Amino acid sequence: MNPAAFPVYLDYASTTPVDAGVAARMAEILLSQKEFGNPASVSHDYGDVANALVEEAREQVAAAVGSTAAQVIWTSGATEANNLALFGTVQYYRERGRHIITARTEHKAVLDPCRELERRGWAVTYLKPDGEGLLDPAQLAGALRKDTVLVSIMHVNNEIGVVQDIGAISSICRPHGAWLHVDAAQSVGKCPVDFANLGIDLMSLSAHKAYGPKGVGALVVSPRVHLSPLQFGGGQERAFRAGTVATHQVVGMGLAFKLASSMSSTETARIAQLQRRLWEGLTRIGGVLRNGSVAHAVPHLLNVSFDGVEGESLLAAVRPHLAVSTGSACTSSLAEPSYVLRALGRSDRLSEASLRFGLGRPTREGDIDAAVAIVSREVVRLRQIAGGYPKGWGAKLSNVPSAAPGRTAAP
Repeated sequence: MNPAAFPVYLDYASTTPVDAGVAARMAEILLSQKEFGNPASVSHDYGDVANALVEEAREQVAAAVGSTAAQVIWTSGATEANNLALFGTVQYYRERGRHIITARTEHKAVLDPCRELERRGWAVTYLKPDGEGLLDPAQLAGALRKDTVLVSIMHVNNEIGVVQDIGAISSICRPHGAWLHVDAAQSVGKCPVDFANLGIDLMSLSAHKAYGPKGVGALVVSPRVHLSPLQFGGGQERAFRAGTVATHQVVGMGLAFKLASSMSSTETARIAQLQRRLWEGLTRIGGVLRNGSVAHAVPHLLNVSFDGVEGESLLAAVRPHLAVSTGSACTSSLAEPSYVLRALGRSDRLSEASLRFGLGRPTREGDIDAAVAIVSREVVRLRQIAGGYPKGWGAKLSNVPSAAPGRTAAP
């Protein structure tokens, strides 16, 4: 495909482009004759230089999430961090208890490890959120058992953007003696993250959700918690995660997190305005339902169901002009309704006929107007093909912005 004809990109919850400054710094390290050393080589200057870069990046990540550098363990991404948190914790504390609590709306990188732990003999309780995607802390309190060793709750949901009250959840887990793991892959740069003050014990992070490179993430581990490692080798990362640390990758993550935290408040306000513009434009179609809480969510994600259309047809119709998804990128290839939306009480039909819009730094008003025009046109067309729809649903699109497909404004 001609790059100039690429669709408008509104899938920033799936991944973000690497910030230009981050990419430039990574390239410098890859091409440098002084920074290519193994950071674990303590016998010469090349190793010392690389190690200093790794530790600087660790400080940057820690500063962005309210932890100390010593608590940051490098991983290949949030999926590995989730696996290390879940398997590492329950294996170490297996004599204390074999019960885990999580939520039905967690990412597959938490749900699939929990299913595997069930196969290995652990018991897992799956909390059900309310219709807005929020967990009732009282429900968590009622699910705790004497043998509960770990609670795993996502901070910002990757499909609907809902933000859970981690402070309230922590205040329930701590007196009980259950460790709290938080998947915060979608949090950095979208909302405040404070590992220490929120009372989190383990927190998973991802670089590529915050304009850093793919293939690198981190697990923040409180000194209160012990883990059993999942892999063994050279004893790197305090023996929690053996293997040579990729200097350029972690430097990219550190710089990306530093940039994200520095512009978080102003960028979030700008994104909020764009999200309002998008939602107001889509509501003019009629028969449009918003998924998830409005008051307790980041503005970077907007998940919408369209009544009267078939979901697969809608996605196929907008795909040439608009890059969006029907849910998590990790499950987008599965021909089934979103389990997150079904957990909120949406029907299979509405769950299938949903689109997740992810807004990001490059998003401009022209992109929003183009998205509204494209989706409006295709929803009306599909409803007509399906045999009509209730009066007033998209019968007139005179109030919908007109925009040609493709990028309409430079980042």
